[in-house]
Amino acid sequence: MSEWRNKAKQRAAQEAVKRIHNGQVVGLGTGSTIYYALEELGRRIQEENLQIQGISTSAQSSQLATHFRIPLVTLNAYPKIDVVIDGADQVDPKFNLIKGMGGALTREKIVASAATTVIIVVDETKMTPHLGLRQVVPVEVLPFAEQLVYQRLRKLAKQVVRRTTSRTQPYITDNNNYILDVDFGVISAPESLEKQVKSLPGVIEVGLFINMADMIYIGKQTTVEIKQKTRLSES
Repeated sequence: MSEWRNKAKQRAAQEAVKRIHNGQVVGLGTGSTIYYALEELGRRIQEENLQIQGISTSAQSSQLATHFRIPLVTLNAYPKIDVVIDGADQVDPKFNLIKGMGGALTREKIVASAATTVIIVVDETKMTPHLGLRQVVPVEVLPFAEQLVYQRLRKLAKQVVRRTTSRTQPYITDNNNYILDVDFGVISAPESLEKQVKSLPGVIEVGLFINMADMIYIGKQTTVEIKQKTRLSES
């Protein structure tokens, strides 16, 4: 990954963390961008005495949170979350997302669904006019039903590939499931496709996050652009 993209993600993550306030329960996403957010949260906790509680979406994020001294609690103990900070693999103009290349899509979607505000941090290469444009959609599947789901997804998609960690070993999620990376091509109706894929028996979750993001922090070459969704109820 180019150096400017890393710097852009870091700037955007640092700006996004300014939205976090004392007393909040904060959902912690997964992925390379979120490293910078957790690093900044840890700095604020140590230097500004920021008092928060974090809910992690993956073992990876839990390890990073511990490293940066971010206190963790469980979703079962705190089912109402104030704000989530997470990344995305693609973002369209309507704030719909593709997520899950980091493998944590199921927990990320659960945590996002419990949050009052969902903040997404990306660099500008993640912005797209249409979801699915040169981007696969991760689908988490029960290993028992992998081939059944594979065959049914093949009828909907251009290509379906099981994610692996080596030539023969499947990638295993924190939930002990597999991931199929699915190329649907350009997705004209993401909400409909999400429902269609999610309804397949054996599918645990699909990496289409529809109408969930509230704010997008976009890291650019030298600046950070902030986009905020306008709610119909607020107009």
